[in-house]
Amino acid sequence: MNEYMSCKTVLLWTVAFLFCCPVLKAQEGEGIIFIPIKKANGDIIALLYEMESPHFQDPKVPRFLLYDQKRKFALGIGGFVRMTASYDFNGISDNIDFVPYDIPVPNNPAEHNQFQMDASTSRIFFELVGSNRLLGDFNVYIESDFRGLNKNFKLRQAYISFRGFLFGRSWSTYSDVASVPPTIDNAGPNANTSEQNVQIRYTYEPNEHWQMALAAEYPRLSATYNVYNEPIPQRVPDIPLYVQYVWKNKSHLRATGLLRTLSYRNLNTEENKNLLGWGIQLSGVYNTCPQVSLYYQGMFGKGITRYINDLSGDGLDMVPRSDDSGQMQLLPTFSFLAGIRYNFNDSWFASASYSQVRLYDKNGYYQPDGYKYARYIVGNLFWDMTEDCRLGLEYLYGRRKNMDLKTGHANRIQFMAQYNF
Repeated sequence: MNEYMSCKTVLLWTVAFLFCCPVLKAQEGEGIIFIPIKKANGDIIALLYEMESPHFQDPKVPRFLLYDQKRKFALGIGGFVRMTASYDFNGISDNIDFVPYDIPVPNNPAEHNQFQMDASTSRIFFELVGSNRLLGDFNVYIESDFRGLNKNFKLRQAYISFRGFLFGRSWSTYSDVASVPPTIDNAGPNANTSEQNVQIRYTYEPNEHWQMALAAEYPRLSATYNVYNEPIPQRVPDIPLYVQYVWKNKSHLRATGLLRTLSYRNLNTEENKNLLGWGIQLSGVYNTCPQVSLYYQGMFGKGITRYINDLSGDGLDMVPRSDDSGQMQLLPTFSFLAGIRYNFNDSWFASASYSQVRLYDKNGYYQPDGYKYARYIVGNLFWDMTEDCRLGLEYLYGRRKNMDLKTGHANRIQFMAQYNF
């Protein structure tokens, strides 16, 4: 699926759609009306909030709805405009996001400072909700930001969900997005397992406390090869599953597992080979009182670096052995994060978190400039000026250590202004 779309094309279609909708007529007595969400049908509002993403950086329910006159279906159009300004000092993370993997090792004296501004994380989404006999309560959702090539639209999510099923691109079933602490930094803590993927998922909720899910997801692989092996198409979907318990104040504890089959070709033996990757994760959020929330994640596995923020796409899912056998291997990976949020009142809140990712060598695998571990520390303060306008200030510190024990570090302070619509 192509994740990039022309800004001009999407915006023209959006303007045309909004202009035409008030005069569309499906059939006699079934026109479409455009109303504020506060005047919408109570059942539709409840459905919108029920399907709202728990991720801190995801858009909230839309301000306006396109409504059929029978008030059984509603199309929400929303998103936010978001601008950040950041200054790196005493070392930099060579990325618009603060990614410890991208910290130069050792620090380069010529690159100790940088100033950046960005608005590409602004979002727009369309969401159709409704209910009928066949599908029950259903949700059709598509969301984009401006992080495609040349600042074009990039597809983030596109799915349909009904009766516990989800088909399309959404947050991975291996990702517990409610356990991600608040950050201005778009990437978030380096230990986050926040990954979006195309999938088929089924979620089962026997009662208000328990939830279980199983999915088949697109098996994207990021590996490193040498002259004795080569990549081949992946043949088996990734299989994540979780069990979650929810108690008062929306606190929850989730246990998640992941199985992967990673395929490659051994050129010495001229055979296709498979390795079994796996991961286990414990995560959740504990709302101790209305003022304080605690966030936590802990993960260990092999061949699953694409699911970890700091290592995704860096060729570490699978690496060659140090000999000339042509065999590949999976490196053990451990990560964890802990965070806290404190609400001073309805308008002000602050948070802080610490996370770390560690990659272990195996079978003599050693790259002097290869990643060994990295740390990520963040503290921030947010002010909701109005219901829709939020300002934020954040400090970030990152440190990376390579296999040869050389280190690099970075410091960043950044500001955010965001308006939801």
